[in-house]
Amino acid sequence: MDLLLATGNKHKQVEFQAILNEHRILTPADIGAPFDCEETGSSFCENSLLKASILFTTTGRPVIADDSGLCVDSLNGAPGIHSARYGEKNDQSLSAQGKYTLLLHNLEGAANRKAAFVCSLVLYIDNYRYFIFQETCRGVITKAPQGTGGFGYDPVFFIPETGKTMAELSEEEKNRLSHRGKAGAALRAFLKAYGENLGVV
Repeated sequence: MDLLLATGNKHKQVEFQAILNEHRILTPADIGAPFDCEETGSSFCENSLLKASILFTTTGRPVIADDSGLCVDSLNGAPGIHSARYGEKNDQSLSAQGKYTLLLHNLEGAANRKAAFVCSLVLYIDNYRYFIFQETCRGVITKAPQGTGGFGYDPVFFIPETGKTMAELSEEEKNRLSHRGKAGAALRAFLKAYGENLGVV
């Protein structure tokens, strides 16, 4: 089935297509639908619901939406829901490298470098029916970037059980271990078990 993903981020589209490979993942741009959402929620869950509801209102189609970010223990959960806008000043955003460089700077001298990637993923059928899948991937922040894969904070997020950063994982490993991969797997299993009853397959 076709699933409309509430994002303009091509990296996310590619990741979700690999995770939900039994379905076709489309973005608003793919169907010529306008989509703009100011993320004003106070949690990942609120933001994913906000994005999904806005795109559903525009298209009238079932939507999937996620809000994801990096939560660092020593920074009281920052950058958290502001991960994509970390270090932004006067509407000028940093590059991905600029964001993780700032993160490493803010963690200088920190003994506790534990962190978690969080993904809140919603399947939005209509304004009265939606299902939320929230997952994490736990790790530690490195002192220097490692690896060239992935995007965002992946080069500085080390997963002890693998001995690699997120940026050093194969696509298969990342889709199995990542926060987005785990949430997507839960959604895939849910659709397989209940999709016909939802009227979306």
